[in-house]
Amino acid sequence: MWIRILRFAIGLLLLPVCAAASMALYHLLREIQPAGMPPDAWWLLGGLLFWLILYVVMPRPVRTYILAHELTHALWGWMMGARVSNLRVAGDSGSVTLSKTNFLITLAPYFFPLYTMLTIALFAILGLFYEVERFHLWWMGMIGFTWGFHFTFTISTLMQRQTDIQACGHLFSYTFIYSLNTMGVGLWSVVVTSATLERYVGLFTEGLIVSIDLGHNWLGTLVERLQ
Repeated sequence: MWIRILRFAIGLLLLPVCAAASMALYHLLREIQPAGMPPDAWWLLGGLLFWLILYVVMPRPVRTYILAHELTHALWGWMMGARVSNLRVAGDSGSVTLSKTNFLITLAPYFFPLYTMLTIALFAILGLFYEVERFHLWWMGMIGFTWGFHFTFTISTLMQRQTDIQACGHLFSYTFIYSLNTMGVGLWSVVVTSATLERYVGLFTEGLIVSIDLGHNWLGTLVERLQ
């Protein structure tokens, strides 16, 4: 009971973070000049667009997403010391047995793009043995492709009833997932464009201050009306 109340309270506190992440990303993208974007950015966007087209016109690889979903639970459980067993993917459902869990393990599939991380890891490992730099742009395209896979399936999954979300509380889950994914987009924008991390952090900080101030004013007005 108290844990659910605490998570709800944290979810409320994360609302300004969500707003700040949104404002920072919006202003950062507005400052980026398309004409000056490097090839990395265009290939990443190209991979993302290619996935979106496939997502709309082709049968959706639901089982591939379910596999990633359960593997992500298993990976985060293993990293946090849980025993992993009985991973199963069948039809449109899947499951994995863990000896313990927490909110990070439960919500990991919604903010951790497994296939994107595997793409990055594979490129890094191959780079230790082979000359892979000539495939760099194709790698960026694959990052955009797998990232698009993560976002589309995350959104479509969250539009359905999810036991993971119920277990952690709706407000906490949605604000936590949204803030991490939005900040992830912001950080990748820094990686593949001329935008700087310093500028992004500055925009985020400004947005957080504005959001907290607005929330404080709204709360003060509400209290006055209730008195």
